Amino acid sequence: MKTYWKLLAVLTAAGALFCTACNNDDENGGAPSLEGEIASGTTLEGNITKDAYLLQNGTYRLSGGVHVKAGATLHIAPGVNIVAVDDDKVDYILIEQGARIDAQGTAASPIVMTSEKKSAGAWGGLHICGYAHTNAGTGVLSEIGNAPYGGSNDADNSGTLRYVRLEYTGYAFDEEHEANGISFYGVGNGTTVEYLQAYKGSDDGFEFFGGSVNIKHMVVTSCSDDSYDWTEGWNGRGQFLVAWQDAGAGYDCDCLMECDNNGNNFAATPVAHPVLTNLTLVGNGSDSQGVRLRAGTQVEISNAIVTGKTKCITVETSETETALKEGVSKLEYVSMSSELNSKEGIYTNAMFLDGSYNSTDYTNTLTGNYIGTIDGGKTLSDSFFTAAPYRGAVPADDDWTRGWTL
Repeated sequence: MKTYWKLLAVLTAAGALFCTACNNDDENGGAPSLEGEIASGTTLEGNITKDAYLLQNGTYRLSGGVHVKAGATLHIAPGVNIVAVDDDKVDYILIEQGARIDAQGTAASPIVMTSEKKSAGAWGGLHICGYAHTNAGTGVLSEIGNAPYGGSNDADNSGTLRYVRLEYTGYAFDEEHEANGISFYGVGNGTTVEYLQAYKGSDDGFEFFGGSVNIKHMVVTSCSDDSYDWTEGWNGRGQFLVAWQDAGAGYDCDCLMECDNNGNNFAATPVAHPVLTNLTLVGNGSDSQGVRLRAGTQVEISNAIVTGKTKCITVETSETETALKEGVSKLEYVSMSSELNSKEGIYTNAMFLDGSYNSTDYTNTLTGNYIGTIDGGKTLSDSFFTAAPYRGAVPADDDWTRGWTL
């Protein structure tokens, strides 16, 4: 009976989302036409079917789900504030397949997406659907907005995100339908994603459902679920990634990184295999997991500091542990504050320490929550990566988070 009611709740929520999308069609739900230059003070609602421009330093209200349709681009200028209305609607922005977002703030004038209600879970965040791969099969839809995603074009371009802060996201319909800061659904590596912050959301900061999108200079602050989460075969690259959990936030936080290939089929292809370097991941001191590698995921992590969790790195499932043991996956130049925890016993703490410049006795000496590095690291040959042969994401003499983050 409990299963029946849970299923009914999920179907009801999905139906409501579908109806929301339907009501936005053609007549735009009675909302004003969103195209061309849009004046500050306008309420954003309904569909965007032609290029639309939010003007520099303008403030806009967000009411309900705004879908950017194929062929249209939502341009957001530096200094724009988008404020979700505190009402009975689910507020979110969704970039559909074939549409784009061009949100380019600056360090001095970041773009801020926030809510009238200043608490985690107040609104539904940003969702981007692309044509890159997913290993979840065909006909998959986004968790919020019921938009299709996935395909075969890993070079797909959904636009540009630069210097954007997302606050108080994570609206939950039920246990299965929650909104992250940004949800990347099959987003391709033609998309530019850098200098983003997810601040005090009630679900994940940034989650990747397949795709090949690359990320750089990312900050997640006190999101109550996972800071970074990937599944469905994400194989992008990432550098300079920060996660910090505030022990005084008033709520629990889950993993710093929760990393799956596919929870229903650990061997699904394409297999998740992101390459990540220069990470600073700081937990809230709880007796929980930091980086959780499981469900068949592969990964290459280097130049990382992981602290503030009793289990800084946990490895699970035979597929994930075997990839580490055989060198398909790599953990190198990782300094953390606990021994590696292995559920299957295939890839052990001794293997982690053997020849990979790893350590398990790190004492947190970071300042300003996450500032500081450790000399000695790996330089990756891929041209995407900046030469940064040290462990950690934010050097003391180059605080790239200053001014635009909270």
